[in-house]
Amino acid sequence: MATNPVQFFGQVRAEVAKITWPTRREVVTTTIMVFVLSALASVFFFLVDLAIRTGMTFGLQAIGG
Repeated sequence: MATNPVQFFGQVRAEVAKITWPTRREVVTTTIMVFVLSALASVFFFLVDLAIRTGMTFGLQAIGG
């Protein structure tokens, strides 16, 4: 079933009207949470990398003498 352009844009407009847009406060809050969680993830992976590197260094020194 084909829809003509006028009907299509009318339907698009009706669907866009149903969208609930976030408030400024919600956007700021979620942005801060993204930065905080990114920082926590970077610290976690830094510590995991440090532990692996330290373990590999000690292991290779033990093997190599």
